[in-house]
Amino acid sequence: MDRLVKKLSTGTHPVLFEPKTTTLNEVKQRLNQGFVFVRFAETQGGTELGITVDNALTSLQDANFEMGSGTLHVAGTCTLNFQKVRCVADIDLATRHGIGYLELLDAQMDASISNILQ
Repeated sequence: MDRLVKKLSTGTHPVLFEPKTTTLNEVKQRLNQGFVFVRFAETQGGTELGITVDNALTSLQDANFEMGSGTLHVAGTCTLNFQKVRCVADIDLATRHGIGYLELLDAQMDASISNILQ
């Protein structure tokens, strides 16, 4: 398994949600479009991932975009260093900071490739 993927899939890590958007209206639009950015802040240089939102696993019910309060639970997929992962993050809407982690989605394939290469 890739070292960065392993690190981000072990425990939880500080994240910044949609670091390049300036307004909550933009954040809401990005969520509605189904593609958002999550930045893992405590990696060397930071790791920003473009996530395809999984609406079935994402919850906006505790977020109030008009008041700029509440929390988001965002989940979606992407590829990091050639490995398919799911990013899961809980975000404070007021600050857009939160905690997140990765789940390796192709763990069986990764194990098979490791066995072949050994």
